[in-house]
Amino acid sequence: MTDLKDLKGVLPPKIIEDAKKAFAEFNLTEGQKQKAIERIVALYNKSKYEPGEAVGVVSAQSVSEPGTQMTMRSYQLAGTVEIKVTQGLPRLIEIFDARKEPLTPMMTIRLQKSWNSKEKARQIADEIRETKLGDVAENAFVDILNMHIEFLFDDKRLKPRGLSLAKIFEALKETKTAEVRAKTRSITVKPKAETSIKDLQKAKTKLLETHINGIKGISQTIISEEENEWVIKTLGTNLEKILSLQGVDASRTATNDIHEVAKVLGIEAARAAIVREASGTLGGQGLDVDIRHILLIADAMTLNGSISPIGRYGIAGAKGSLLARANFEETIKHLTNGSLAGETDKLESIVENVMINQVAPAGTGMFDLAFNPAKTEKAKE
Repeated sequence: MTDLKDLKGVLPPKIIEDAKKAFAEFNLTEGQKQKAIERIVALYNKSKYEPGEAVGVVSAQSVSEPGTQMTMRSYQLAGTVEIKVTQGLPRLIEIFDARKEPLTPMMTIRLQKSWNSKEKARQIADEIRETKLGDVAENAFVDILNMHIEFLFDDKRLKPRGLSLAKIFEALKETKTAEVRAKTRSITVKPKAETSIKDLQKAKTKLLETHINGIKGISQTIISEEENEWVIKTLGTNLEKILSLQGVDASRTATNDIHEVAKVLGIEAARAAIVREASGTLGGQGLDVDIRHILLIADAMTLNGSISPIGRYGIAGAKGSLLARANFEETIKHLTNGSLAGETDKLESIVENVMINQVAPAGTGMFDLAFNPAKTEKAKE
């Protein structure tokens, strides 16, 4: 079966139309078309379910039950610098709660084939690692006599990061409220307005956090070889700037910050990131969860074009049924607000029907069966 016309009645018209466009775009051979059609039909058949099947409840159970067996610990990536990575149940909660910032934001940067060497990987790692003033300043103190802050530098700290005193001076002189001067081995910063010693101490602490070099947010980098390929792993993430770097393979570089993925690459990429991170977290604990359950949850989380958490402020809190919302959390609040607003619950889904001891609209409870004895007798005659 290499002709898409033969698939009418086997696949929905929309899938057939999309397949036609894909075949034309990639100019596939007959053999490639045959394999693609077989794969499409297999995936479609695998994704079907019986009418009335409670896929939401099954998915929730299939993910949450293995979650009770997950550890609460974090492990470390070995390397020249150790990076603590959140794993286990805390990471799974982080994903499904759609936390704005992960506890340990991290990137896995893969390189193009022409850049696949230790030297070039080291070059990119050094280039992207953020350098703050405090990382290279040998000493920093407040000069009470002259009422300025002085930073001392040593070439032993500057050269490994490819920095010079002139470059640090250029970064600091953008401070509009202070006068910056460079000396042989130091730089002084003096506020233009009169200030106290306490304020100078605060200014010193703030200046030590000044960005000098690299990409903001990337605090540590580790280079490792995986399957004959050099990979850079980072603590911190800045997807937009990393993808624009020469030598970086944008199609295989990933971050564990799903909100950043949504911002840079769009909601479909964020959906894929949720699936990857959730399945990777579960798989890392030796738990085998069918990918279809995770796909359904990811679909629900990204349905409205933005990432919604699963909880009182997300999917569960936005249910149309008042009783379903009250069943989850904040029962009194939901019932009170519903009473004041005069809400009516149409009892259309599973939770609210179970609560009031009615047959849930799932499986055989989806429909009513009518029996007419008179017609049955006539049929027998």
